[in-house]
Amino acid sequence: MSPSKSETTTVKGMLCMVAGTLLLTSQDGITKWLTTDFHAGEILFYRGIWMFPVLAILIHRNGGMKTLRLKQPSGVILRGMAALTASVFVTVSLMRLPLAETMALVFIAPLLLTASSPFLLREEVGWQRWMAVLGGFAGVLLIIQPGPDGFNSWVIFALLAALGSASRDIITRRLGTHDSAATVMFYTSIISLIAGAVTLPFGTHWPDPGQWGLFILGGIMVTFAHLLIVMSLQMAAAAVVSPLKYLSLVWSALIGFMVWGDIPGPMKMTGAALVVLAGLFIFYRETRAQPAKAVT
Repeated sequence: MSPSKSETTTVKGMLCMVAGTLLLTSQDGITKWLTTDFHAGEILFYRGIWMFPVLAILIHRNGGMKTLRLKQPSGVILRGMAALTASVFVTVSLMRLPLAETMALVFIAPLLLTASSPFLLREEVGWQRWMAVLGGFAGVLLIIQPGPDGFNSWVIFALLAALGSASRDIITRRLGTHDSAATVMFYTSIISLIAGAVTLPFGTHWPDPGQWGLFILGGIMVTFAHLLIVMSLQMAAAAVVSPLKYLSLVWSALIGFMVWGDIPGPMKMTGAALVVLAGLFIFYRETRAQPAKAVT
């Protein structure tokens, strides 16, 4: 018995999400590699240049220059600033933290989003999701290991990146779908490029051919990654594909081990597992509550 058209589309959506998370995490690995020789502003600028050829193709396919007219300009700019904050702090944290640890801490963004929803989005959050938030924060404590022996102050930058990511998602929820994903990505990239350019007079150097190759690859990868994630959500139900985002933690652990020989300790692995489980539970409760318009 051959699979139905809807089943085939769902499988394609899942594959797009798997590929999108792999590209995005691989790009983070490239960023970590480049932090040895370049500061965050340089990386944002040199990588950002190479996002625009791909974005130009997307914008052309979506209707051309007319799609760049914003219906909610202030909201899109605020979202771009929040995304910039996340990008800057995750780049800074990658200078001194293992890739897998950084990704695990950034993935507390859904927990921050849930915790702030009653105050910023006027959404009710029931006791079960509050318990999941507390469990996720307990996982964060296991990862960062506060105290004189295990604490690494660079985790603060990863936590700030998570805060920026959560802020970006809150603004995205408020924006709705008035502006297309390609349009929002275009202006977000413009903001990052300008911010990176501002830092160049304070210390920069010209990349060599190999480094240019990494910047080009990173710019193309991050753009295609976001495109694949959007396509995934268009082809399959969010409840099916969104949990696959947590594959980023698997990819980051594999890349970190193969490139830098990083092996997370048992406490950090347990903490990461708690963060993932809390995020998945919150997503599960949200998808169950949406049809009934209630939150438990």
